[in-house]
Amino acid sequence: MIKKRIIGLVIGFSVLTAVNSCVYHDYSEITTVGNTDQSLFAEVNEAGYVYYQNGDLLSPAGPSPHGSFKLRFNTIAQSSLDNTGELPANGAFAAGAVIVKEIYENNVLALYAVIKKSPGDASAADGHLWAEYALDGSTIVSITEKGTKCIDCHSGTPNRDLIRTFDLH
Repeated sequence: MIKKRIIGLVIGFSVLTAVNSCVYHDYSEITTVGNTDQSLFAEVNEAGYVYYQNGDLLSPAGPSPHGSFKLRFNTIAQSSLDNTGELPANGAFAAGAVIVKEIYENNVLALYAVIKKSPGDASAADGHLWAEYALDGSTIVSITEKGTKCIDCHSGTPNRDLIRTFDLH
C-alpha cells in the first residue's frame, strides 16, 4: 500500500513537472538595464536587423529634425511587427527592441538615431532609451538625456510605442 502511494506520488510529480515545463512563459516584460551609450551603439552594429520598406531612403515628414533616412529593426523589434511590417496602432515593442534610424545627408549616411525599449533602465524615458551617434560611435545625444528633445514629437496619435514612421510613410 505504501509502495503504491510512493509510486503514485513519483508519477504524479513527474507528470506535473513535465506539464509545467511546457507552459508558455511571457517574457515581454523582461527589462533591460545597465545600458550605456557605448553598449547601445554596439547594438546598432549587430547583425540581424531588417530594413523597413526594403531599405528605401525615406524623406523626412513635417518639421522633423531628421533628414532623409532608412529605418531598421533588430530581431526583437521585428517580432512585434505585424504581417505588413509595421507595429499595429496601440501596439508595443517587446523589451530589448532596438530601432535604428540611419540619417542621410546628400545621400550619404551621416548619423544614427536610436531608440531601445528598456523599461526599468535608469536612463529610460517612457520605457525607452534615446540616443544619437556619429558613424564613429561618438555620442551626439546621450541616453542620460532621457529623450528630452525627442518624446514630444514621438508622442503622436495613433500610439505605436513612440515610433512615428508607420503613420508618416
